[in-house]
Amino acid sequence: MALCRNLFQHTLRHHLTKVPVRNLNLLEYQSKHLLRKHNVAIQDFCLIDEQGDHGLDQFQAKEYVIKAQILAGGRGKGHFNNGFKGGVHITKNKDEIPLTVKQMLGYNLITKQTPKEGIPVKKIMIAESVNIVRETYLSLLMDRQSNGPVIIASPAGGMDIEAVAEKTPHLIKTVPIDIFEGVTDKMALDIAEFLEFKGTLKQPAAEEIKKLWKLFCEVDAIQIEINPLVETDDGKVISVDAKLNFDDNAKYRQKDIFAMEDVTESDPREVEAAKYNLNYIGMTGNIGCLVNGAGLAMATMDIIKLYGGDPANFLDVGGSVKEEQVRAAFKIITSDPSVKGVLVNVFGGIVNCATIANGIVGAIKTSPLKVPLIVRLEGTNAVEARRIIQESGLPIQTAQNLDDAAQKAVQALK
Repeated sequence: MALCRNLFQHTLRHHLTKVPVRNLNLLEYQSKHLLRKHNVAIQDFCLIDEQGDHGLDQFQAKEYVIKAQILAGGRGKGHFNNGFKGGVHITKNKDEIPLTVKQMLGYNLITKQTPKEGIPVKKIMIAESVNIVRETYLSLLMDRQSNGPVIIASPAGGMDIEAVAEKTPHLIKTVPIDIFEGVTDKMALDIAEFLEFKGTLKQPAAEEIKKLWKLFCEVDAIQIEINPLVETDDGKVISVDAKLNFDDNAKYRQKDIFAMEDVTESDPREVEAAKYNLNYIGMTGNIGCLVNGAGLAMATMDIIKLYGGDPANFLDVGGSVKEEQVRAAFKIITSDPSVKGVLVNVFGGIVNCATIANGIVGAIKTSPLKVPLIVRLEGTNAVEARRIIQESGLPIQTAQNLDDAAQKAVQALK
C-alpha cells in the first residue's frame, strides 16, 4: 500500500487547502483506455476523428452506441449547432454510423453544462451496446471531510447523484477507506450488496470495486466516477461510463497520462498559466489581480468589490516564483481585453518582493502596459523592491497597504 500512501500524502495536502489546482480531465474514451489497461470490465469500443476511423471496419457488435466526446455532461439530451439532436445515438445498423458521425463531427454540441455556443466535437467513440438490466453509481474520490479517500455508492445509478442525495439520501452510502488497509474483501462485498448485486453477481461486483481502487492508487487519481456501473442481461458487471480526474501534482509520476490531456475545452489563459506553474482563474470584471497565496487573493478580490470594483481574474504566483513567471503572469493578465487596470498585491514571506519587482519591470519594458498598474509590496526585501520600481521610471503607482491599493485601482478605472 506504499503507492496509496504516496497518493494520500501528495494529493490530500492540496485538496485540503484553498489553492486552486487545475486538475487533468480526460475524455470518456481516454478514461476507458485506462480502465481497460487495468483490467476493469468495460464495453469494447473504437474511435473516429477528423483524421478518419480507427478500427471501425473491424469493429463488430450486435448494437452500437455513438457518443460525442466532450467533457461536459448531458450529451444525450444535447443538440448541435447544425440542428442535429443528441450527442448519443444507438443503432443496430452499422451502415448508419457514418451518416450519424457526419452530423456530429466538427459541429458544436450544446448541453446544459456547456457554454451557450457549445463545444466542438472532434472525436466520436463507437462502443458496443450492452443490454442493461440495472444501473448503479460508484465513485472513489479524495474527500476533505474524511481527510482521505472514500467510496460513494448508490443503487440509483444513471442519473445525477446530487439529485439522488437530495431526494433519496438513504440510497447513498459513503465509506471512508483506510489508506493502510485499502479496500478489503469485506468492504467490497458490503458495497456490492448495498448496490444490490445479488447471487452470482455479488462477487464479480466486489472484484470490480477492488480493481477500481487499485486503479485509483496506481494512476494518482483524485476521483474515479463510474456512472453507471451496470448489471447486464447476460450476467456481467460493466463500467459503462467513466470520469477520471487527476491532481497536477502527480504529473511527474504520471507523464503518460498527462500527455493524453486535451486542452481544447480549457481556457487558454489557464492552460498557459499552468505551463509556468501559475494558478489562474478567469472572472468577469476589469481589474486584473496578481497575488501570492490563495488567502491573499481572496482578500484582494473582496476588497476590490468593497470599493466598487470588479476583479477580472484570480492569478496566484505561489511562493517560489521566479522573474520569468512574473513576466508570464503579466502577459496572461493583459491578454484579456476586459482588463482595464492591474493590481499587484504581494506580501513576501517566502516570496522575495525584489523578484516580483524585477519581473514587473521586465514585463513592462518588453511589452509596454496600456492600462493603470498599482503595486503593493510588503515583507521580504520590500524596500529593495520599491527602489527597483521607483528607479525604473515606469508609470507604476505604489500603495502603502491593501486598502490604499484597492482604492487606487478602482479610482484609476474611473
